[in-house]
Amino acid sequence: MIIEATLIGLFCYLGALSTPWLLGLTGGWYLLTRPLVSGMLVGLILGDVKTGIVIGVAVQAVYIAMVTPGGSMPADLNFVAWPAIALGVLSGKGPEVAVALAATIGIAGTVLFNAMMVLNSFWNHRADVALERGDPRGIYLNSAIWPQLCNFVLRFVPAFIAVYFGAQYISAFMDSLPVAVLATMNVLGGILPAVGIAILLKQIIKNYSMLIYFLVGFVCIVFLKLNMVALVIVGSLLALIHYNYKPEPQQAANTTADGDDEDEF
Repeated sequence: MIIEATLIGLFCYLGALSTPWLLGLTGGWYLLTRPLVSGMLVGLILGDVKTGIVIGVAVQAVYIAMVTPGGSMPADLNFVAWPAIALGVLSGKGPEVAVALAATIGIAGTVLFNAMMVLNSFWNHRADVALERGDPRGIYLNSAIWPQLCNFVLRFVPAFIAVYFGAQYISAFMDSLPVAVLATMNVLGGILPAVGIAILLKQIIKNYSMLIYFLVGFVCIVFLKLNMVALVIVGSLLALIHYNYKPEPQQAANTTADGDDEDEF
């Protein structure tokens, strides 16, 4: 388990918000830290790819609309994507419990994120002092090396400890929980993905009548049992019909009518 914990801790660091090695945010935060991607990789590392993907999809639905404006971190998606999904796979309690567990760990991870921001302020101050002294080596160390070392420690170490020691106790701990607690976690885990989808719809839908397309997709999946390929085809046809045959805006129609009346006189 030490190799698995090391790999997950390393990926947790590489996918962190302040890690520059994988093309900056492109390969790290926006790729490795997406639960849909990390779930597959965690499953591959732990030897259960199917469970990793299932849990990753469920967790991704919760955080699908999460944004981090100005460094504001409502939940640390990096810890959600790696140690939390790993513990969810190791617990063996299904995606609902894993989602509830991930939400808890994600909120707790903001403490470490804020600690990293405080430490970065310290290194920034030291870099300013080095700049005033004309010390290029001090500027490089305090703006690149020491901040990344702190970032590595605050990402790798908690993820490694959680997976390495959690692997021994997580299943027994989950089995020791009362049935009521597990039932509550299942309910919350089932609700949270719906909350994530609702937040996304709230952001992208300008007219509530557009919800009909979401409902059509829901009916196709739940009642008609269509697969994703068929759903994409149905969605493409609906998009084509909507954008090619939608009625003209009312204001433009009125302007055209007024122009026709003037021509008649």
